[in-house]
Amino acid sequence: MAGAPPLMSCDPTAFLPCPRALGLYNGRDASFYRYGLSYRPGNRPLPGDILAPMDAIIAVEHLTKRFGNNPPAVDDLTFAVATGSIFAFLGPNGAGKSTTIKMLTTLLRPTAGRVRVAGHDPAADPDAVRRAFGIVFQDPSLDDDLTALENLEFHGILYRVPKIVRRRRIQELLALVELADRKDSFVRDFSGGMKRRLEIARGLLHHPQIIFLDEPTLGLDPQTRNHLWGYVKNLNRDEGVTVFFTTHYMEEADNIAQRIAVIDHGRIVAEGSGQELKDKTGTRSLEAAFLALTGNTIREEAGGAKDRMRQARRMWSGRH
Repeated sequence: MAGAPPLMSCDPTAFLPCPRALGLYNGRDASFYRYGLSYRPGNRPLPGDILAPMDAIIAVEHLTKRFGNNPPAVDDLTFAVATGSIFAFLGPNGAGKSTTIKMLTTLLRPTAGRVRVAGHDPAADPDAVRRAFGIVFQDPSLDDDLTALENLEFHGILYRVPKIVRRRRIQELLALVELADRKDSFVRDFSGGMKRRLEIARGLLHHPQIIFLDEPTLGLDPQTRNHLWGYVKNLNRDEGVTVFFTTHYMEEADNIAQRIAVIDHGRIVAEGSGQELKDKTGTRSLEAAFLALTGNTIREEAGGAKDRMRQARRMWSGRH
């Protein structure tokens, strides 16, 4: 960048690590190669600041989570997600994806590191963070004994969405996911794809800035998967919602995500667009690139729904 001011000097006593030491400075201008962030002289970071671009809605620095004396489930993660982007978080079973998402969404406290979600610290200000995101869990979380409309009404009341706004928003979202004609049907009679669509609608009801999708197309047929991602792209385009998703379908990540991070053994091993990851590994598909980065060893499945519920209960009771 011609005429750009120089970078601030690296100070080993500064609160944040030296940008050059992190390998983020591209050597050509005053921007960081990884995040596109420019520092100016005198803009010294303050305690609590995170090395991330000004437009990052999610900023993570040196995030670590340990359970007891075991090796870290998440080990020194640093990444950022741009506002309004579609971001894929990929990794084998047990790589640390779910643990990371739980820390971003206030369900787990980090052992170390700093996190900002929509400008708030999930550990220090969990309520503000929860208002900023919607989430579609990997496991079904709708009430089968309620209708589609009742599920959405209940969620809106929990988030204190005013009645007039709530009713209008519910109609908009049911139309978006093409379930308006089934609003009075019991969820137990829905197909898997219909339930996923309703869960996405529910996650968007309170106008979140971010939506987390944890393997949202798991078990769905190709036609339903294609339609589901169409809804996601539309809400990203029309409402500016930032999308953070995990999937084991590599073609989905390649086609949908604008940026991808690959995590393995608790560490990010690569980050970039789908094409950049393929170029980096000298492969022709994202699946081949993924295997080149993470290996071919079959991984054990993560804990089931009951394990996750027990873990959440321990966290809320203070035993984490």
